[in-house]
Amino acid sequence: MNTKACFPGSFDPFTKGHEDLVKRALDLFDEVVIAVGNNTSKTSFFSIETRLKHIQSCFNSPRVIVQAFSGLTTEFCKASNCTHIVRGLRDTKDFSYEVPIALLNRTMTEIETVFLLPDPQFFAINSSIIREIYKSGGKIDQFVTNPEMLITAL
Repeated sequence: MNTKACFPGSFDPFTKGHEDLVKRALDLFDEVVIAVGNNTSKTSFFSIETRLKHIQSCFNSPRVIVQAFSGLTTEFCKASNCTHIVRGLRDTKDFSYEVPIALLNRTMTEIETVFLLPDPQFFAINSSIIREIYKSGGKIDQFVTNPEMLITAL
């Protein structure tokens, strides 16, 4: 049986914390689809094309698929034959936000959500902070793989 999980997010930008979650999800699933979407409640900093190319540069595995999507994550999962959704939890705020969504997704579609905790070295990393560091002229190399792909795209 081929198990396929979806790791959805805006990934603006894709951090080493995200990368760590994908690598660990590959221990649980045969394939991981990184589903890059636009968060309708946020204005994206990097274009969808830049984000897709950047994420693809982080992986050299046929088991990792990078795709753009729009609409409901569960609809994307069904169309992509994903049986699970992978989400990272850093704190109680993430837990409070993610658990009701996971329960609704399972109720509507029977798609299970698997929660992974970040490696401690990546615990404090989030895309919003990385964007602010970059906008303020700081270096993001320690937080993002292949940062030059992002920087040259702007």
